Amino acid sequence: MIIDALLNLRPGAQWALDKDDYEGLVWLDEIQTKPTKKEIAQEIERLQLEYQTKEYQRQRAPEYPDLKELADALYWNSKGDSTKLDDYYSKCDEVKNKYPKPN
Repeated sequence: MIIDALLNLRPGAQWALDKDDYEGLVWLDEIQTKPTKKEIAQEIERLQLEYQTKEYQRQRAPEYPDLKELADALYWNSKGDSTKLDDYYSKCDEVKNKYPKPN
């Protein structure tokens, strides 16, 4: 996670990481300052929270109907038949209801 935190905190910065902890961080960048241990810890915590709050998205993704089905439904809808598009929306609603977005 420290790598993700560093990439977010200092995009494009030059550094090396000997171990997966702050003590192993060798700062090579001459333009951007090395983030503090606290900054990195806070960013790791923020990233973990972001990951947890998007669990519903990861659960929904494999259960949504295929986009080919949507393309077909849109085609038929353009011809005046909304049946397939209504079915597609209904399937999406089922998935959304199964894995609701947290408040």
